[in-house]
Amino acid sequence: MTPTLPRTLRTLALVLCAATAPSLPSAAPAPARPSAATPLPSDSVYQLSVVLTDQDGRQQAFATHRGQPLLVSMFYTSCEFVCPMLVEALNATRAKLSPEDRAHVPVLMVSFDPARDTVAVLKQTAEQRQLDPAAWALARTDAKGVRQIAAVLGIQYRALANGDFNHSTSLILLDAEGRVIARTSHLGDADPDFVMKVRAVVRAAAP
Repeated sequence: MTPTLPRTLRTLALVLCAATAPSLPSAAPAPARPSAATPLPSDSVYQLSVVLTDQDGRQQAFATHRGQPLLVSMFYTSCEFVCPMLVEALNATRAKLSPEDRAHVPVLMVSFDPARDTVAVLKQTAEQRQLDPAAWALARTDAKGVRQIAAVLGIQYRALANGDFNHSTSLILLDAEGRVIARTSHLGDADPDFVMKVRAVVRAAAP
């Protein structure tokens, strides 16, 4: 027969075991991220229902970019002067960020010229300019979608008879909810004030 401890000693032993057992660390709460069920702010550009197709042929709704900051602009691939400077300015802006910050602010450039800027042309342009496909999306939509995106971003453009476009030049920063936080028309290199705003928005959105 196995000897048993008196009830008082058994109770004391259980209390001592509970007091000396190591406690498990509590898990830190996961940062809240907007979900599809969370209503968008009224001033979010992602209220716009437009489907984009990128240089790899992937189709995504404009609002798919919700959840992290985004650098966005509009261009067309046959542009020989201003649009290449837009790309340079975006590259220069991202180069001023730390690698950690840079990883959390991708770039979206939407074409004014869906008739000529096919998926194949966008792909060729991205490769020629050595744009990292993990960070850069060159995208197209139909003519109606182009007008709608330009309107919500405050970008003006006009098609010319020779196939070129007159357009305003803007680099735009959206926050994770698709609100326009900052914009610059500075071309060729990075706008220091714009870089500061990008850095602040990226860090505010970091988990």
